Amino acid sequence: MNQEDMVALWEQHTAYEFVIKDADLAVSTMVEDASVMHLPTMSGGSGKNRLRSYYRDVFIPGIPQNTTMETADRSVGGDFLVEEIIMRMAHDQEVPFLLPGLAATGRTVEVPLVAVVKFRDELMESERIYWDQASVLTQVGLIAANDLPMADVTGATRFLRDKVMS
Repeated sequence: MNQEDMVALWEQHTAYEFVIKDADLAVSTMVEDASVMHLPTMSGGSGKNRLRSYYRDVFIPGIPQNTTMETADRSVGGDFLVEEIIMRMAHDQEVPFLLPGLAATGRTVEVPLVAVVKFRDELMESERIYWDQASVLTQVGLIAANDLPMADVTGATRFLRDKVMS
């Protein structure tokens, strides 16, 4: 699979998740034994049937209405794609893949994340999504940022927008 096809398939997959919001279409881009895992919360699964249920019952309904995804950078190799993304949303509903079990806080959350996607047989084999959960928890008020040795999320997203995206 060439790099342009991998990018096109990834963009189609994310459109099925975030724009069209169709679980069947999302898993149509994947191999039978595909896996998806949001590592900070261990939300996801393996196998096309399990992933169809996950997308239909957990992930897609858990995406707040006005969520935006902004690609900061993308690298594509022989059978993989790595994308840095800034996801922004109003935490106006439960978001089980990001903040499992937490009722809406009404706060805006901005999450710099990295998706590592592997491809096989012209389809997606796996997705591994990583983000700094401590910065998410500070944004919704569960922990105090001044108690942690970490950068403010606005500094991280400003860096991505100013240095990487320019």
